[in-house]
Amino acid sequence: MKRLIKPAALKPGDTIAAISLSWGGPGAIPHRYEQGKRQFMETFGVRVVETPHARAKPDELSNHPEKRLDDLIGAFKDPDIKGIVCTIGGNDTNRLIRLMTDEHYGIIRDNPKVFMGFSDTSVNHFMCYRAGLSSFYGGCFLFTFAENGGIPAYTAENIKKTLFDPRPIGVLPESPEFIVDTIDWNIKESPVRPRRAGTPWRYINGRKPARGRLIGGCFDSFINSLNGTALWLPAAEYEDTILFLEICEEMPPPASVKCWLRLLGVQGILDRVNGILFARPGNDVWQNPADADAWVARYPEYDQALLDACREFGRTDMPIVTNMDFGHTMPQLTLPYGALCAIDPPARSVSILDSGVE
Repeated sequence: MKRLIKPAALKPGDTIAAISLSWGGPGAIPHRYEQGKRQFMETFGVRVVETPHARAKPDELSNHPEKRLDDLIGAFKDPDIKGIVCTIGGNDTNRLIRLMTDEHYGIIRDNPKVFMGFSDTSVNHFMCYRAGLSSFYGGCFLFTFAENGGIPAYTAENIKKTLFDPRPIGVLPESPEFIVDTIDWNIKESPVRPRRAGTPWRYINGRKPARGRLIGGCFDSFINSLNGTALWLPAAEYEDTILFLEICEEMPPPASVKCWLRLLGVQGILDRVNGILFARPGNDVWQNPADADAWVARYPEYDQALLDACREFGRTDMPIVTNMDFGHTMPQLTLPYGALCAIDPPARSVSILDSGVE
């Protein structure tokens, strides 16, 4: 895997651009965006401004992907903006790929700064990768930062360590809790969501420690939005990597996860990966505690899908850690693309040995 440029560390007082690169969430649910914006500024001591179309209605953004791209390139070019954070994901960010030019990639490369988001934003992370920039698979305004009752401390502390501190990130902690029920974002006065005890990370494959540089994203977007495009990486790019994967709130079944891993296997990608990190499978489908219990009981089915696919390609040696706290779950960790990661199954630890920023 090629080495990526690290952006400068954020600091209190910096200006952060909120951007909508897929669904127009702030235009559809403005009070939810405002809550996330306020809590983000209060927690991290930064100033948040919107890119020109960040608050546009969903139809306008859907009909004009070029406006989304203009916002992205404009935010990278603006020297006053020190970081770019997505408002929400969606399902059509890949429509920007055909609009990208070598000049656009050059602008991203020559103006390195923090870029963060998750879910469909996986597409934009691979744009940053092509440009040579390390970006951050982490929170967004309408989901993570608008959490009722404030940004969870687990998430906030990890962001401070990853985006604001130039020292190595170190051992990643397991969250002692996770949030389990669905709320209607259209209701302005929503209750604080109940928590339940965290599900421990599971070390399900391989016994020897492994190291590699982080790459991955939302498996749905990874396969369905990138495969066959100009951003799809050849197998050689995955040499000595740790592949991090998660699934979206629509909950693709374990059988789909197994098929997607097979696709990576037949391309020779699994041969080159040193380890896999797999996130807790979502939390947005539950309406009551009984639903939550039933869904948690299905976690081993995803573990088995990972084990089966890796066995089919002779990778019973590769460490796999599941139920991790990133992606479509709350609280969330933030993962820097290209950072050196270490998995130690005997010690039951996952560490990031690099800093996220300079």
